[in-house]
Amino acid sequence: MFSSIRSRLWLSYAFLVGTALGVVALVLLVYLIRNPLLYRQSLEQLKVVQTVLVKNGGDSLESAAERVSGNFGVRIVLFSGQKQVLFDTSAREALALPFPRNRILLRNTPIVRDANNSAWIYSIKKLPDGTFLMVATPRPAFSLTSLFADEFLPLILESGLIALFLSLIVAFFFARWIADPLQSVIVAARSPWPAVPSAQPKPVEVRGPLEVQELTRAFNSMMVRMHASQQSQRDFVANVSHELKTPLTSIQGFAQAILDGTAESNEARQQAAQVIYDESGRMHRMVLDLLDLARLDGGTADITMGPVDMRAMLNAVAEKFTPQLQRKGVDITVAVDEPLPPIRADGDRVARVLVILVDNSLKFTPRGGLISLKASIINEELVVSVLDTGSGIPEEAQAHIFDRFYQADPARKGGEKHGAGLGLAIAKEIVLAHGGRITLRSKLGKGTSFEVSLPLPGSSKNIPVRR
Repeated sequence: MFSSIRSRLWLSYAFLVGTALGVVALVLLVYLIRNPLLYRQSLEQLKVVQTVLVKNGGDSLESAAERVSGNFGVRIVLFSGQKQVLFDTSAREALALPFPRNRILLRNTPIVRDANNSAWIYSIKKLPDGTFLMVATPRPAFSLTSLFADEFLPLILESGLIALFLSLIVAFFFARWIADPLQSVIVAARSPWPAVPSAQPKPVEVRGPLEVQELTRAFNSMMVRMHASQQSQRDFVANVSHELKTPLTSIQGFAQAILDGTAESNEARQQAAQVIYDESGRMHRMVLDLLDLARLDGGTADITMGPVDMRAMLNAVAEKFTPQLQRKGVDITVAVDEPLPPIRADGDRVARVLVILVDNSLKFTPRGGLISLKASIINEELVVSVLDTGSGIPEEAQAHIFDRFYQADPARKGGEKHGAGLGLAIAKEIVLAHGGRITLRSKLGKGTSFEVSLPLPGSSKNIPVRR
């Protein structure tokens, strides 16, 4: 019955309200037992008599006290400034009353006891001449049953039950205020994803207490990330299928030509075998790239750290591309700041990053263009730049340029010339595995610049290698 958070919250509020009202009722009962209505009425009567005596102007205080004492049935005692009894209207009939002591514990009804321990209710006041006028009466007896029935129950029934009822209603709305947003999160979590894969999931309305609002925002953010992850997986499967379809089709077609005798001549069979070999090699390289990406992304890639001379590496990369650059008519330059300390990195993988970036620039730099390799120290980081004077990358494509299988120009997709779109994704993962970052700046018609920032040994930006 009380398994839901709403009912448990309501039950908790109801328990707290009931406990608070119980404490109030107990305090009220103790107060009424110690200060019943009969006591309070007697005290008010004593104060009235005291006021009449103080304002008496005709007779002497003693004669007025005797007269008032007889009329109202009270006892009047006058104390000196030294707290000695000057006169007492009941000195012959009753035992003497002492001067009241200062009350350490506050009581609503003042009580003084005579020598027989009989209790008297009193009211005392200091007069202008320094004496003290006390008016007293024996403490009246009362019945606990009558007190409970006449004073306690009416207060509890009239105010306590109404307060309890209103508090439970407020507690119910508070419980709903907290639980309803959580219920919305539960319903959204159990709801199926949109029928259309590309449609964004509907976010949960943010409401309720601050903590519940934070939970709802975190849930909405998680839904967006999950949707993006699922969309990325769908795109990944679609892209892998697309990239494998072309070489598989070629392999299947030329293999069928060899099997059914369509490739009759040695030259035709040689061409078919060459196509099969080339396409299978392309598939093999793509599979290796995917495995490398998976290892880098999962932190399980084998990264061997050691000192790396960036000047020598940049010159080696430029020398490697010299034949291709000459065939295409593109120049390359290397500029390195002095001095340039070695860094700790995996030399083979950093070299692969530079090869990917230079190869990407070479593909899209026209004849007569220039590729520049630069290295410098900026803010405790080694920054390596690969700049070209190519066609540039559209602004809307720059945010996705490091995505897997993404190519800015749809017409360039597929084919050995431009690859499968994994190179920049691999380069980014390698740089991240070294605790660095890779950024892009490009403008159509003006060229593109990739910057790789790697932390120097011992710098505050040196981040442990991700494994």
